[in-house]
Amino acid sequence: MSETYHVETIETVETPETFAFTAENRKRAEAVIAKYPAGRQRSAVMPLLDLAQRQAGWLSRDAMDCVAGMLGMPPIKVYEVATFYTMYNLKPVGRLHVQICTNISCWLRGAPEIVRAAKDVLGVAFGETTADGAATLSEVECLGACANAPVMQVNDDLYEDLTYDTAKAVLEALLKGEAPPFGSQTGRRGSCPCKGATTLKELAGEHAAAESAPAPKAKTAKSAKAGKETS
Repeated sequence: MSETYHVETIETVETPETFAFTAENRKRAEAVIAKYPAGRQRSAVMPLLDLAQRQAGWLSRDAMDCVAGMLGMPPIKVYEVATFYTMYNLKPVGRLHVQICTNISCWLRGAPEIVRAAKDVLGVAFGETTADGAATLSEVECLGACANAPVMQVNDDLYEDLTYDTAKAVLEALLKGEAPPFGSQTGRRGSCPCKGATTLKELAGEHAAAESAPAPKAKTAKSAKAGKETS
C-alpha cells in the first residue's frame, strides 16, 4: 500500500551576511538585560528581538543569532521564540505593516469589509507586499481591542471602530505620508458602548464637567501664631 506525504514549501529569503546592533541600540539592549538578576538574562530575549526587528525592519537568522550570543542562549531557543509569536517578522515587510484582525469579535463587527478596503487600496492579498515596498498586508488572530472591533494595526498604531470607508481613508492617508488620528474612528472614548454610556451617566457627566472646568486657584492658609496668610 503506497503512502502519500505532503511536503510544505518553505520560502527562501535572502538574508544579510551579518547583523550587529548599532552603538545606540546596543546600549539599549544592555540596559534591558541589566533589569534581570544574574542567571536570568535570557528573560530579555523578547525585548531584544523586538529591538533587533525595529533596527532592521525584520528578523533575519543573523539577527536572532546576535541576540542569542548576547544572552548566552542556544540559537535554537531564540528561533523557537521568534517563530512562535506573530509579532516577529521573519521576512522583510513594507514601510507600513498593515495587520487586520479576522477573529470572532472583529469578524462579527465587519472585518471582511476592512479586509476588502485594504485589498482595494493596497492591491495585494494577505502575506504580500506592494511592488514599491510601501506596505505589507497581514492577517492576525487578535489585536487585543475586541470591544472596539473591527480593528486594524498599522506599525505600532491601532485604528478601531472601522468601516470600509474609514479604513480606506486611513490607509490612503498613510500611503501619502500623512498621520491620521489613531484610536476609535467614531470618536468613542475608551471602550465605552458604541451608542454611548448606558450606566453611571451622571458620574460620566460630572467627570466631563470637571475636565472642562478651569483649574482652581491655590488656596491660602493662615498662620496660627501670626494670624497672617501664607501661600
